[in-house]
Amino acid sequence: MKLKFAFISAVAMGVLAATAAQAQDVGACLITKTDTNPFFVKMKEGARQGAEANGIDLQTFAGKIDGDVETQITAVESCIASGARGILITPSDSEALVPVVTQAREAGLLVIALDTPFEPADAVDATFATDNFKAGELIGQWAAARMGDDAANAKIALLDLNASEVSVDYLRNNGFLQGFGIDIKDPTDIGDEDDPRIVGNDVTNGNEEGGRTAMENLLQIDPEINLVYTINEPAAAGAYEALRAVGREKDVIIVSVDGGCPGVQNIAEGIIGATSMQFPLLMASKGIEAIRAWAVDGTKPENTPGLDFFNTGVELITDQPVSGIESLTSREGLAKCWG
Repeated sequence: MKLKFAFISAVAMGVLAATAAQAQDVGACLITKTDTNPFFVKMKEGARQGAEANGIDLQTFAGKIDGDVETQITAVESCIASGARGILITPSDSEALVPVVTQAREAGLLVIALDTPFEPADAVDATFATDNFKAGELIGQWAAARMGDDAANAKIALLDLNASEVSVDYLRNNGFLQGFGIDIKDPTDIGDEDDPRIVGNDVTNGNEEGGRTAMENLLQIDPEINLVYTINEPAAAGAYEALRAVGREKDVIIVSVDGGCPGVQNIAEGIIGATSMQFPLLMASKGIEAIRAWAVDGTKPENTPGLDFFNTGVELITDQPVSGIESLTSREGLAKCWG
């Protein structure tokens, strides 16, 4: 019996050693929209930690600006040529990148979208993301409850991402509108609503400078704007600066999505009223684990039941809680934030 047990143990150890060796031979790529946004900085950190823990050789790439499709296409082609087993990508354009990620999948790579879903979603093997519609809906619901009866007279500025209207952009924008109680027309389009409370939409490229310029533009249309939705917290910071320049920073509610530490600190300082926190480190680390599993035994990740992606979660952060909507304070948020 002892001899038999020793033989079985030896076989098991051999299998484990072979699996470990397989994992160490695995190459993976992370391709983000930019390498300056704190969200993508944290995503890269999560991917590197996951790669180190799983013995994976990780290459990282990023666009020059949000919307830089050509650099991302070149990065995917480089990953294919390098013999990588998988790609994690936050697409700058969720439709324009479909042909090149299809090429990667045909070459045997596992392709996982992070944060921004592809169109169609099954253009990639899996998506690890925040429920971006829910993230927008939460801040919309919060804003409506916070304004109370004044919500009927809201003057809303919508600060979006870019003219491409990628999935993450229209999902957050339309989620916010629905949460606030505004009928959305085409759920995959931005700006087709006819509610008179909407002053207008402008694009920010997801950065502070863009947020400031977009806010300035919309204030020219209506200087009495009292509610501002922003695609992310850098854009929110820019919007606040534009409002402060005209003495409106104390009487306008700003809401956003991200959950980065600077944004959560802005909640504490009263700059942002509420934000929906997402978890980029988790997206990336789960993505790396999925590539390892694919390389070892061909296993593909599964979606969250009822969704066409794996939901990495969202939390509402605010220091002005409202009845019926679960939220965390900025102090609690600072213990969970990133960046």
